Amino acid sequence: MNSNSANISVSASANAHIRNQLDLTQARYLRLGVKESGCNGYMYMLDFLDAPQPDDQVIEFENGVNVCVRAADLAMVSGTEVDMITEGLNSALVFKNPKATSYCGCGESFAVGGAPAEAALDPGGLATDVGAKH
Repeated sequence: MNSNSANISVSASANAHIRNQLDLTQARYLRLGVKESGCNGYMYMLDFLDAPQPDDQVIEFENGVNVCVRAADLAMVSGTEVDMITEGLNSALVFKNPKATSYCGCGESFAVGGAPAEAALDPGGLATDVGAKH
């Protein structure tokens, strides 16, 4: 399925980074997903793929960047904005998810539902993943 019913957006800098990673890994698709893990409930998972799976929604972006999302993960990632930030010598993809109610202190996991836990809130409202192959 080729559409963006998940309403995921990718900034120009994130698009360039993803395109570069796809070229380096010789993959054709990036899978954006979530799994139960981390210190706050869920964490983003990124995988590089040669082809989408039958239950994937494929979202096409500029520069031939194609992002796959499994049907089971659509509800969790719907509305997510993917951006690239650089601080000093470090760069990372960040995920701003409107469904997330809290983020862990390290920024790698998030929670949904319920009231946000003040100690776990990240002031920027972002979760990060460096885009390593999982």
